Amino acid sequence: MRVGILTISDTRSFDNDESGKYINNYFKKKKYEICFYEIVKDEEKQIIVALKKFLKGKIDLIITTGGTGVAVRDVTPEVTKKVIKKEVPGIAEAIRNFSLKKNKNAMLSRGIAGIVDKTLIINLPGSKNAVSEILPYIIEPIEHCIDLLNGKTAHY
Repeated sequence: MRVGILTISDTRSFDNDESGKYINNYFKKKKYEICFYEIVKDEEKQIIVALKKFLKGKIDLIITTGGTGVAVRDVTPEVTKKVIKKEVPGIAEAIRNFSLKKNKNAMLSRGIAGIVDKTLIINLPGSKNAVSEILPYIIEPIEHCIDLLNGKTAHY
């Protein structure tokens, strides 16, 4: 699987991006190819430019981290909606439902998931703790989705 990681934050750099580093290490341990790992500000234009660059790289999965809450500058879900062609609401619903069992503030998360051509995009929270709990929970459905997008129809 070819993966792109996009951290969206006004305050993070590669030195202090714990959630992005976690995602990067998680997929490296699974022997997936990390094609992109970037950090952009909570700015619509920067996010769109990064997502479109990732999509041109023909990757299977884009994981964003950050910008999914209710703060004034949190725009990740709105920008993602402008890029995707098909929403996959079950992924975001499952993430929120799972996260609510661990933290009541998860109800404030507005992350979405969707598809562009053969690429799945999933918005995750900016918290390393949340990301480290969510990724193992959703990895099997992610892998199944990528298989389906690539024409593999065998049922799991």
